[in-house]
Amino acid sequence: MPTSLNYAYNGQCEGRVRASFNAAVPSLGRRSLAGGGMSQLEFSWELSGSGWATCRIADGVSERKDFVSYCTDALADVLHGVVGLYGRTSVQRFSFDLEPAEVRWVLRREGSEVHVAIYRFPDMSTSFDAPDQAGALSWSSTQPLSLLGHVVLEAAQSVVRLHGEDGYRVKWVLHPFPVAALQDLRRLHLQHDRCERQHSGLSA
Repeated sequence: MPTSLNYAYNGQCEGRVRASFNAAVPSLGRRSLAGGGMSQLEFSWELSGSGWATCRIADGVSERKDFVSYCTDALADVLHGVVGLYGRTSVQRFSFDLEPAEVRWVLRREGSEVHVAIYRFPDMSTSFDAPDQAGALSWSSTQPLSLLGHVVLEAAQSVVRLHGEDGYRVKWVLHPFPVAALQDLRRLHLQHDRCERQHSGLSA
């Protein structure tokens, strides 16, 4: 697979049961478009069991939901991927392990817009080096970077507010809450997107 962010596979990731915990509130954002109308995007991240999370993204037309394993530091990868779009690299990739499937997000920035494409591969152990087009395109949408940054930041903050850093580590098991990545995204979002919200702090 072309350059992936912060991917670390741990083979000892099986034998866990998905169980429902408190649901995180989805982060919903809207932005006015240059040609009129509104762009809508929702993103949520819910710790849904020991070593599992439910990731959902929707744009008002369609949605994608996956049950993500802790075999990768998945929420950190999302944050790092969005942070990278504010820099000089216009394409960011990261993968979720669904045990055994791979879900690969490809973020392509063109000006102030980001095209989000999500590809699914049946077996991550054999697909990690495969080109994007070898997977099945399962969801795509083009959104303002400011809106993508906003909803991802809001969702990550809602997770740490709900569980705390210690509670997150208990449920996510292998990885601590990505505090530094969250702080980087907050700084860049406020600096570049002139968001009216301050998104202050890690706690309620």
